[in-house]
Amino acid sequence: MKTFPMGGVHPSENKLSKAKPIEVLALPDTVRIPLAQHIGAPAVAKVAKGDKVLAGQLIAEAGSFMSANIHAPVSGTVTAVDMQPNGQGLRQMMITIQREGDEWAEGIDRSETLVRECTLSAQEIVAKIKAAGIVGMGGATFPTHVKLSVPPGKKAECVIVNGVECEPYLTSDHRTMLEHGEELLVGVTILMKAVDVKRAYIGIENNKPDAIAHLTQLARAYEGIEVVPLKVMYPQGGEKQLIAAVTGRQVPPPPALPIDVGAVVCNASTTYAVYRAVQKNMPLVERVVTVTGKGMKEPKNLLTRMGTPVSALLEAAGGLPESETLKVINGGPMMGRAMVELDSPVTKGCSGITVMSGADAVRREASQCIKCAKCVAACPMGLEPYYLSKMARKKGWEELEAQMITSCIECGCCQSSCPAYLPLLDWVRLGKQTVMGIIRSRAAAAAPKK
Repeated sequence: MKTFPMGGVHPSENKLSKAKPIEVLALPDTVRIPLAQHIGAPAVAKVAKGDKVLAGQLIAEAGSFMSANIHAPVSGTVTAVDMQPNGQGLRQMMITIQREGDEWAEGIDRSETLVRECTLSAQEIVAKIKAAGIVGMGGATFPTHVKLSVPPGKKAECVIVNGVECEPYLTSDHRTMLEHGEELLVGVTILMKAVDVKRAYIGIENNKPDAIAHLTQLARAYEGIEVVPLKVMYPQGGEKQLIAAVTGRQVPPPPALPIDVGAVVCNASTTYAVYRAVQKNMPLVERVVTVTGKGMKEPKNLLTRMGTPVSALLEAAGGLPESETLKVINGGPMMGRAMVELDSPVTKGCSGITVMSGADAVRREASQCIKCAKCVAACPMGLEPYYLSKMARKKGWEELEAQMITSCIECGCCQSSCPAYLPLLDWVRLGKQTVMGIIRSRAAAAAPKK
């Protein structure tokens, strides 16, 4: 069984919602839509307070090439364009819409009729994906049109669809593959056409045998598409780890990208969104969100409009458990971020809301590093997390850059494997952010003045 060659851990899967079909969440009365739901420059608002909008209407335009359009998830009246707190309590620019009915912009096909044939050129496909505001929905939120715009001198050789979903608890991709398999495969063919390749692989870990069997059966009708079962190992959903598992190729350290080894990687839910954008003119205004946790009464997979308050999803899953200690995480327990504001909105990169309760919600008290090197063995990027953590505490930014801290994918394998319960990821994440800021400042200073 294929997997990536270095590091990794196997945390308890806790896929509590894997057998729960996707349910449509009731529309909220009010939505708040952040203008930064993607890597890159925030989108620029195209509406103002008092404007009437339709669902699917463009309300914020990409602020640069590395940015993404944003569309109204509901119809109604814009009541504010101002700073609002996100899930971590940080204020960012958002558009607030008071919902009035559910009227859609013209030209959007909301039917379930499968449209197989795509007659568009590669350039037209990328343009439609850009117009629809599609980004990576596994959490990275990299604008998809940028990923599909292969740089001059580079050549794509294959498309890899990430159906791994290795993060514990989360099942939104799993249910999407099971319930929208045909649409996903058409989406794969569209991606193949966009980057001019004849081969595509769908990587799925073998803890999802139903998805493997289902897509393998369907893929027989689609030339060049192969489903690749993978050994269960976290963080196999990372682009570099998935490429190594499926093709055996190693992506070099930054600034190298997957395209440097001929691969273009898209998440399974993103691929389904590509199908809807290209074949149905549907912008990215909704997504499946897993709401889960051991203490939750009804873990669910909910089709949710962007901007819906997280509190509404928690209520739909039976409400928060009765516990003195709770932690609500945007994402899964390995890479997700703890939330302090539960009325913050669902965004394009929100694949799950995980509720940890009781002892699971409390960090254990850290002790001294015992130099066991378990964090080194677990690191899928071949780094030395204990040393990077130490240097971040000492503010040794030059040494951190020399030790390739920017290669860290923030998977949390180091912290989860540490017997001393050291906050390794926290320090490494801080060090990485600081070093990347230094690198950007250096590049800006070296750029020719206009």
